[in-house]
Amino acid sequence: MRRAGHRVTRRRTVELRELAHARSGDKGDTANVGLIARRARDYPLLVRQVTARRVARHFAGEIQGPVTRYELPNLHALNFLLHGALDGGGTISLKTDAQGKVFSTALLRLKIRVPR
Repeated sequence: MRRAGHRVTRRRTVELRELAHARSGDKGDTANVGLIARRARDYPLLVRQVTARRVARHFAGEIQGPVTRYELPNLHALNFLLHGALDGGGTISLKTDAQGKVFSTALLRLKIRVPR
């Protein structure tokens, strides 16, 4: 809770899946994850809270390289590149999900704080 003037702003924690949907795929050894707000009004929350650093922490141990974030405000979306996520890529990886399809579902489990 925090005070904003005389009013108290209450917050709750939700998984991203309540505010967005996602798609993912592969680009060589990099997983590409798109996060799209279900409602335009939720896009600013995603921009503020779903940072490249936070996504990198969320996927710690699953990816070997950095995370790059791109903003697509006209689509109310964020695109993340998870470098070093696919053990060399789809054609040489022995991973069960060598194309990175489950990264979108995993990202939707990230929790953020939203106003009540």
